[in-house]
Amino acid sequence: MSVEVGDMAPDFELKSHQGTKVKLSDFRGKQNVFIAFYPLAWTPV
Repeated sequence: MSVEVGDMAPDFELKSHQGTKVKLSDFRGKQNVFIAFYPLAWTPV
């Protein structure tokens, strides 16, 4: 799947730092969300 600048991000679900599940769609229309990807961050590599 390819995402272009300006496209709406596809919905996904992750665990929060508190261990609860959070979905991107939970925030849609309520507040802005900033998504950043850090490859190899927080890994021993």
